[in-house]
Amino acid sequence: MKFNPPLDVGTIAFTEDHKSVIVGVGNRGFGDVKILEVTVNNEENPLETKIQVSDSLQGFILLEDFTREEAQEYHFTNIADVVIKQERHLLLILKKLDEGTVTEDDEIYGISIIHTGEIANVHLEYSHFGMEI
Repeated sequence: MKFNPPLDVGTIAFTEDHKSVIVGVGNRGFGDVKILEVTVNNEENPLETKIQVSDSLQGFILLEDFTREEAQEYHFTNIADVVIKQERHLLLILKKLDEGTVTEDDEIYGISIIHTGEIANVHLEYSHFGMEI
């Protein structure tokens, strides 16, 4: 698993002050992926963490506050409540976008993180086939 991890990381976007970040993730594995824990910097727990489950046509939104009015149009969900379905490989989604064949059924996942200080790096712990990675 370490040589060919199923979790696929794509889009990474920060706010200007680097206190909020979104990390687009996909799944190139043969089973579902479940995010178990998200930490930032030196294994610090972020102030808030959610996952956006969106479709490729709508995309993601980057916010400093999940309660803002703009967030209502997007699906911010507790990470514990979401599994990243198999065959949600980011390159497959991009290929469909290029070909014009992407639909609302092509779900994308974005881990949204808000922290009190600047976010320098993000650590994701996840499980695949019951194994923690």
